[in-house]
Amino acid sequence: MSILQTISGNMIPEMYKQMSTEELENKVREVKARLGNRLFIPGHHYQKDEVIQFADVTGDSLVLAQLSAENRDAEYIAFCGVHFMAETADVLTTEDQKVFLPDMRAGCSMADMADIHQTERAWEVLMDTFGDTIIPLTYVNSTAAIKAFVGEHGGATVTSSNAEKMVSWAFEQKERILFLPDQHLGRNTAFNLGVPLNEMAVWNPIENKFEYEGSLENVKVILWKGHCSVHENFTVANVHSVREQHPDMKIIVHPECSREVVGLSDLAGSTNYIINAIEKAEPGTSWAIGTEQNLVNRIIQQHPDKHIISLNPYMCSCLTMNRIDLPHLAWSLDSIEQGDTKNIIKVEAEVAQKAKLALDRMLQR
Repeated sequence: MSILQTISGNMIPEMYKQMSTEELENKVREVKARLGNRLFIPGHHYQKDEVIQFADVTGDSLVLAQLSAENRDAEYIAFCGVHFMAETADVLTTEDQKVFLPDMRAGCSMADMADIHQTERAWEVLMDTFGDTIIPLTYVNSTAAIKAFVGEHGGATVTSSNAEKMVSWAFEQKERILFLPDQHLGRNTAFNLGVPLNEMAVWNPIENKFEYEGSLENVKVILWKGHCSVHENFTVANVHSVREQHPDMKIIVHPECSREVVGLSDLAGSTNYIINAIEKAEPGTSWAIGTEQNLVNRIIQQHPDKHIISLNPYMCSCLTMNRIDLPHLAWSLDSIEQGDTKNIIKVEAEVAQKAKLALDRMLQR
């Protein structure tokens, strides 16, 4: 069955679109109450408030997958995030647990920028060019197939929280690193560890070639040409605008932003790093945050004692993450209770086994 057929066969029934917010909220509460501990709803930080209010836990993608795996009472995991996150949860949970994604259209543009065919093709060129001197690392924001490839070739996954530790580990294994699929996190991390920018090459998977001026023998890091569609929209012009309009305001951004933006900001770190930094900040301080808008809005609401704005005043929320809404959540929980198998995320056994190798290498560090 094609992806199009899978999605079209899992479209939300019209009745859920016609229900009022109150009706939908009541339905979610009722199903949660009836299923009790058999149901677990992890919610990513970037989810809408209408969804996050029903989450049993909130966090970033890997933490949510780990918490899902630790919750042995849960037979059903309604993962409020995007596809690769639900895949990771399926890899880490048991065969008796079923992972559901309320809307199968909730993907990730960054994860989609590296498919397994492109990666295998690139690896052949890299082996011909550099020999056995490369180890692959992949951001957890990648497909299970990419994680499996990395696991099979001795590499590991990384998060934005532990990227520096994992890149340091990788350099202990091999002379060079292939970093998938986010070039910005890879570049910012390697730069922080002292790798000069002129020792980093970009691999263009569409044109199947390096983007690099100079001798390739000097390259230590090969960056996959992928990016987060949200974080790449924070620009140097945004930084200069904040500096001019709010001279006392601190700028804190996610490392999925470009090197230029991160370099001009006061602080950079993972989603949890940003949340914790604002929580620890003194009342009355001013902040411009460069990350997803749903989260920024939630932080603003949670900290009325501070002046907080988005680094980009015209930023939109993550469009694919926003596909998980209240009607889809209600429909998904109804389907789960009725024993319907729509929207189940299931990673093939061989792929899951190899992907778990990459995840375990990271979790053991």
